Amino acid sequence: MTHSIRTVLWFNGRGREAAAFYCSLIPDSRVERAVGGDSFDVIDFSLGGVPYQILDAGPMFPQSECVSIAVQTESQAETDWLWSALTADGGQESMCGWLKDRFGVSWQVYPKGLLALTLNPDKAVADRAMAAMMQMRRIDIAVIEAAIRKP
Repeated sequence: MTHSIRTVLWFNGRGREAAAFYCSLIPDSRVERAVGGDSFDVIDFSLGGVPYQILDAGPMFPQSECVSIAVQTESQAETDWLWSALTADGGQESMCGWLKDRFGVSWQVYPKGLLALTLNPDKAVADRAMAAMMQMRRIDIAVIEAAIRKP
């Protein structure tokens, strides 16, 4: 399927490697096209069916947390696995489910159910869930569920 809109990630080297790595982690993902010029590569790929593009064209625009890829996982086990894969080989953990992978791309990885807890219509429940989440690096949904049960 051809998409007319893609999120573009600027890279300074290793763009093809990054696209292949991301596609190996997320189901229903693939590199669609990779073409190069004298001073750049363009890699079109999809993650979970969502289109992305890497423009690998030099150091002018470094990665930052201003753009992140958010992944809602189906289970805590999937959260833990993806978190470990993305932080391996030079990735960096941050707070509240955020991390940077070894290429410098920011990700938010969180299990299904987190938003229902942190955005709960009962403000006391939402506040306890948010307070628990703010103490975490990798999100642990069982710890947040335990926190909301405390008065």
